[in-house]
Amino acid sequence: MDSPEKLEKNNLVGTSKSQLGVCGWILFFLSFLLMLVTFPISIWMCLKIIKEYERAVVFRLGRIQADKAKGPGLILVLPCIDVFVKVDLRTVTCNIPPQEILTRDSVTTQVDGVVYYRIYSAVSAVANVNDVHQATFLLAQTTLRNVLGTQTLSQILSGREEIAHSIQTLLDDATELWGIRVARVEIKDVRIPVQLQRSMAAEAEATREARAKVLAAEGEMNASKSLKSASMVLAESPVALQLRYLQTLTTVATEKNSTIVFPLPMNILEGIGGISYGNNKKVTAKA
Repeated sequence: MDSPEKLEKNNLVGTSKSQLGVCGWILFFLSFLLMLVTFPISIWMCLKIIKEYERAVVFRLGRIQADKAKGPGLILVLPCIDVFVKVDLRTVTCNIPPQEILTRDSVTTQVDGVVYYRIYSAVSAVANVNDVHQATFLLAQTTLRNVLGTQTLSQILSGREEIAHSIQTLLDDATELWGIRVARVEIKDVRIPVQLQRSMAAEAEATREARAKVLAAEGEMNASKSLKSASMVLAESPVALQLRYLQTLTTVATEKNSTIVFPLPMNILEGIGGISYGNNKKVTAKA
């Protein structure tokens, strides 16, 4: 990637290294002589202080004086023939007002954002565009509408970072000749009509209910499989069924009930006194 200094030299408009000409040199010496004659009063008018975050683009007889802007620090401006323009190099915050956009799926929405940019070439910003900040502001609005118009509403809601990155790339390419470097683009808010919000809420609720029913059905199926396995284990061991029955009675007794009525299967009495229910039937039959 080219350095800012190389880009600055390639993107200059109006910069010329040609000589001032005869008339230009005459005016130059007259201006310099005027400064010497009125010294030291003129020194306070010719010396300008440029702050650290500023650069000065000097025009001498209508031509840009150097390949790059001057500053920071003290600069000398000759009277009558030099004019300078200060350019602020700090990052500028550009708020994009809400833009009414028709998405690709025919949904009307309002989207606003913010753009962070800075001037890296003061000469290009002064020579290539009339009002660089106004031009960047209008271009940001147009680019936001054009990019979001090709996206669906779901893509705008779920892919804000990708959309912001694409807008930043387009803006950076378009403003390169203006000496502008776009640092960041953010989409702040996406406003959806109230009716569409209700429709989306109803759709989301129906989706959640359907997912809950599916989960409940899966739970019932897993519970049925577990009960089937338990019944097979209990069928293999009748004593396990009796223990499970007694455990259920213990659980019921913990509820601090004064009276508990429960049926008593006859097979529980098997093994008590060595008499089983089957043997009892045989003894009765013999009698």
